[in-house]
Amino acid sequence: MMPKMSEILRYVAFSDRPDGGNPAGVVLDAAGLSDDEMRAIAAEVGYSETAFVDGGDIRYFSPLVEISFCGHATVATSVALAERDGPGELVFNTMSGPVPVTSRCDDQGRLTATLTSVPPRVVDLAPADLDEILAALRWEAGDLDPSLPPRVPYAGAWHPVIGAASRERLAELDYDFERLGALMTARDWTTIQLLWREDETRFHARNPFPPGGVVEDPATGAAAAAFGGYLRELGLVEPPATITILQGEDLGRPSRVLVDIHADRPEIDVTGTAIPIG
Repeated sequence: MMPKMSEILRYVAFSDRPDGGNPAGVVLDAAGLSDDEMRAIAAEVGYSETAFVDGGDIRYFSPLVEISFCGHATVATSVALAERDGPGELVFNTMSGPVPVTSRCDDQGRLTATLTSVPPRVVDLAPADLDEILAALRWEAGDLDPSLPPRVPYAGAWHPVIGAASRERLAELDYDFERLGALMTARDWTTIQLLWREDETRFHARNPFPPGGVVEDPATGAAAAAFGGYLRELGLVEPPATITILQGEDLGRPSRVLVDIHADRPEIDVTGTAIPIG
């Protein structure tokens, strides 16, 4: 049982609507909780991730496993702390390294949070792994967008990027949960980021998350940060640039993730709103 002092808060991140965005559990005082207790709480909450704060340390658990870094739960936690203590700057110590976060009120009076990722990396996706991803997704090679080459970027967690040739292909997501999950677990990938490019700075995304026991993530800040690094590494944007990722639309939970890609530093900034729910 969780100690009574460790209240579970519930927020939705990357939306200002309770029926949009990605829900996250937030425990602002996780001191004394064991790994098993945190995992049990995350399973009981049932969201894709629940964040647990102990001083400057933050950890993230899905209903099944601990995650090295989670963007939407970081945004939710930062807004929860801003509501309690006032907006400002802080640094979370994550399993992937320090992540600075700044919370502020925007021009509409909403609390937003901007996280700064660890320096991103991009590695090749093995052809055999791409074949297995496509087979699990039930996609063909012709469903891919050649202008978004498959790669595996990292900005705190690994998220392979797979570009869809059309919005219709992205909308028709019906994949083999067990098959894709087995590959992702073996490769230590958190989500698969499926993307369709609407224009130069606007993308639509869907993120299968079977290793966490979740069919699809409605908004994925860590994947957005990794994608920012991918775009810069492959020369697909001219920094400085701000892109918008629209996610969750096909789930009925529309989300909006802003990604800033800098010319003078490697880290990627990810910004979103968050509001309490329930």
